[in-house]
Amino acid sequence: MLIEIEKTPNPATRKFLPGRTVMEAGGRDFPNADAAEASPLAEALFATGMVDGVYFGRDFVSVSAAPKVEWNQLEPEVLSVLLDHFMLDAPLFRQGSAAGIDVAPDSSPLFEGDPADADIIDQIKELLETRVRPAVAQDGGDIVYRGYKDGKLYLGMQGACSGCPSSAVTLKRGVESLIKHYVPEVETIEAV
Repeated sequence: MLIEIEKTPNPATRKFLPGRTVMEAGGRDFPNADAAEASPLAEALFATGMVDGVYFGRDFVSVSAAPKVEWNQLEPEVLSVLLDHFMLDAPLFRQGSAAGIDVAPDSSPLFEGDPADADIIDQIKELLETRVRPAVAQDGGDIVYRGYKDGKLYLGMQGACSGCPSSAVTLKRGVESLIKHYVPEVETIEAV
């Protein structure tokens, strides 16, 4: 089995492509070891002691190195864990945990949107799903809808996007300009 490795715009994060589907739908972010207990794979990656974050995408696993960890140390460890997992066809999630339930990424907004903004929110979600998320996934991350209120759109950064030095620029110059072009009611975008 060959696992391809790609650098991401975030120097602390690498994208690992096992050549097979990782998540059937959506993605799953593990920002710390406590969150990883739902997944044997994420838990094994954190158990190396050198990992600061894990994200499962449709066909990739993004891994963020802990501070002061060099990729020449971490990469062989990650490859070993991933190879063991995928060669054994091990489950991605523990049985009986809520983690195996497919939850849409926008199901946890920061606040309830104004019913009068329903059309705007639908347009935003459509753009995120069709234009933004596929592009961001190429870099090993994800951007999810977290809310819209009074002209402000709130988005959550996950995977390689979380903590990436260039994510603020991507958010403001790329995502914000695209969304504002198609949905002029959006005045600004905030990362949460």
